[in-house]
Amino acid sequence: MFSIGYGFAPRVRHSLAPILTLLIAGCESPRETVEEPTTAARPAAVVLREIFTDRAAETGLDFIQFNGMTGEFYFPEINGSGAALFDYDRDGDLDVYLVQGNLIDPAKTAEDAIFRPAEPLPLPDRLFRNELDPATGELRFTDVTTASGVVATGYGMGVAAADYDRDGWVDLYLTNVGPNQLLRNNGDGTFQDVTAAAKVDDRRWGIAAVFFDYDGDGWLDLYCGNYVDFNLGTHKVCRTKLGQPDFCGPLSFRPEPDSLFRNRGDGTFEDVTARARLGQEYGNGMGAVAADLDGNGWIDLYVANDGVPNQMWLNQGDGTFANRALLAGTAVNEDGQAEASMGVDVADFDGDGDPDVLIAHLSEETNTIYQNDGMGFFDDASVESGLGTPSWQNTGFGAGWVDYDNDGLLDVFIVNGAVRSLEAQLRDGSPYPLAQPNQLYRQAAPGRFTEVSSAAGAAFVLPEVSRGAAFGDVDNDGDTDVVVVNNSGPARLFINNVGQDNAWIGLRAVDPETGTDLLGASLGVFLEDGPVIWRQVKTAGSYASASDPRVIVGLGDGRRVSKVRVRWPNAPEEEFTEVTDGRYNDLVKGTGAPVP
Repeated sequence: MFSIGYGFAPRVRHSLAPILTLLIAGCESPRETVEEPTTAARPAAVVLREIFTDRAAETGLDFIQFNGMTGEFYFPEINGSGAALFDYDRDGDLDVYLVQGNLIDPAKTAEDAIFRPAEPLPLPDRLFRNELDPATGELRFTDVTTASGVVATGYGMGVAAADYDRDGWVDLYLTNVGPNQLLRNNGDGTFQDVTAAAKVDDRRWGIAAVFFDYDGDGWLDLYCGNYVDFNLGTHKVCRTKLGQPDFCGPLSFRPEPDSLFRNRGDGTFEDVTARARLGQEYGNGMGAVAADLDGNGWIDLYVANDGVPNQMWLNQGDGTFANRALLAGTAVNEDGQAEASMGVDVADFDGDGDPDVLIAHLSEETNTIYQNDGMGFFDDASVESGLGTPSWQNTGFGAGWVDYDNDGLLDVFIVNGAVRSLEAQLRDGSPYPLAQPNQLYRQAAPGRFTEVSSAAGAAFVLPEVSRGAAFGDVDNDGDTDVVVVNNSGPARLFINNVGQDNAWIGLRAVDPETGTDLLGASLGVFLEDGPVIWRQVKTAGSYASASDPRVIVGLGDGRRVSKVRVRWPNAPEEEFTEVTDGRYNDLVKGTGAPVP
């Protein structure tokens, strides 16, 4: 969340600048900088209809994140947690899993907390079942945590969702400040903690987790991104410019190595971090996403590191990975500076058929777009895309490529919240002076973004300390809604009010043996007399969250789909012509027409 300080200057398109800067810098240790005060939230404009409306309270999504603050400024207290949108009961709609925090110091009690919880400690994570009425569209959630058997009371951070054991039911992997947990879905509405038996008990501070099939054997493997070595013994207190105690950043702590667990296919995993060469380099990992970044058919891994260079682990197809971020131009920005990378997402935003990278960053760094040139190299397009300048004053966490208005062009959704105390809010007496408004950017023209936050809704721009963001069609009306977890605040359910007004088509890439979504597939939607729109099937990304694996493609004013092509992971491509817009279509592997 903190990066090497640098002055703001126009960026120059020069692919060698990051490499030369790092070579000159050598092994010099970066120093932390203090975040500058930011301005107050912009007032929401008066509009006829909000783009998003928060409906968490009225639908029963009752959750307040507890970060355990007791005045000692423990580092994990400012990070916050994530959420998962997944269909745990296979009834066709998205349920919600919300990750909870707790006290860092076991010697403390609820009486010591600055924000005292309404319930006894330790507070558990929460599972809410979606009770959507398909006939009326009425949306309602029921808290089924107790009935589900989920017991997760650690200091929670992130969640990954996928069917790791291929039994047809989506499971959960939870990252914590401390031991992680693997919760197996029993298929009867309950979950079982199988962490020890599965051998995925990583006991470090984990944030990002990704299920992906890196070796092409049909079984989902597990990447766990670890952050820094924090415990009560390594705890430090930093100070604001005015000398007041404040939270430190990641550069005050030793980074932790990440983990890669290979799925054996028998319910257990083996640690292959060293064998896969992921242990050769590591940083302060906060975000991670899996996708075929170089187009060779193998799923790669991109890791967003906080304050040190990012990593682009390209899959070599032999069980090993090679970090090509520096040479590809995605390790540092065009000024050669490592940035404080938090949330990350991958998608083809410019319509040229290859995936581009979106990263949320610290204030005074701008959010970043790394644009893929199709030849294995990326350009920092943050400034020319229009995304850079409006994001300069905010600190972004949860991030996603989202076509919120279903016009066929991907927009950008970023949730914000500072990580160092904002002096203006300190002077106003705020007990948690990190609140900032969220931001929404519309791709108004190909490759060009315009901020439309003021029209996104009053709750959307309400200054809060927003962290996790999970994306999916919660009400099954054909557009993307968003669940946001606020640090020491209420969860938000941003229901999309505008996307369903345009034509759309929904797609699922289905594993015929399990009936679950086949992560890693790429879907190409061929439009009559129009372009091909490519989308990735994934759940990981954003910050500490898991999103809907279903793909929604906006068709604007009613463009017609002629066919859908699927690039299956490690299998021949297929085409499907019997698809219908305005609903979700199952594309079952092995049932399409082979592509010559």
